[in-house]
Amino acid sequence: MQTDEQLKELVKQKYSEIALQDKETNQSSCCGSGGCSADVYNIMNEDYTTLEGYNPAADLGLGCGLPTQFAKIKQGDTVIDLGSGAGNDAFIARSETGEGGKVIGIDFTTAMIDKARTNAEKLGFNNVEFRQGDIEKMPVTANVADVVVSNCVLNLVPNKDGVFKEIYRVLKPGGHFSISDIVLSGELPGPLQEAAEMYAGCVSGAIQKDEYLDLIRANGFSNITLQKEKRIIIPDDILQNYLSAEEIAAFKADNTGILSVTVYAEKGEAGCCGPDCCN
Repeated sequence: MQTDEQLKELVKQKYSEIALQDKETNQSSCCGSGGCSADVYNIMNEDYTTLEGYNPAADLGLGCGLPTQFAKIKQGDTVIDLGSGAGNDAFIARSETGEGGKVIGIDFTTAMIDKARTNAEKLGFNNVEFRQGDIEKMPVTANVADVVVSNCVLNLVPNKDGVFKEIYRVLKPGGHFSISDIVLSGELPGPLQEAAEMYAGCVSGAIQKDEYLDLIRANGFSNITLQKEKRIIIPDDILQNYLSAEEIAAFKADNTGILSVTVYAEKGEAGCCGPDCCN
């Protein structure tokens, strides 16, 4: 069994490699984790190309939703993007918050931060910055963000409870988040759960949907809303790397669900004392 730090190091190594790949290479893999399918498709990613602020150089094809589309970002807002990668969601958030707002991207992979900063410089954005750091301990002061967004990142973090505590800390009273992520309905087969490639590929780091929503609730958030949900189908040519034909058939028969969800929740207004006493 790997420790949390070992799992985090694995993700860091994988995403450092991904930062140096082009989008087409990433799209031929399971969420960018390596060439695990013979066909060119991405089993998680959604189409960003019609959204205002989209920049192709920042799109590595790694997301599993469109959180900025649901995030209710207003002009002048301060937005934090967790696991900002090459800057895709941050730049779209910037188009919503405008020149009077601010976007802070946080990523713990040096290669991703370098790529995002290069993209921001080319675009001439002086109100988008990228900070290297762990989203379990964000390099951001408390009560600074109006909105937090994240796209297919929390499932890669072993200590999800710690991340939700940090989100609560950095949000202003009355602020909110919109997060796209991978969750489960039912238990994944052991070989999938343990496969390192699938962990960095956004699947086996996922937890049960009910557990995920309970973590949000336990950390003091209110008005928790499931904004979008879709089932992820893992193709057979990926599954066969981890399961026998009989195991694949059993996996499909028990209707275990791998889901992409986008979840919205709010931090209470001033006077709410946080997750220890807010219900």
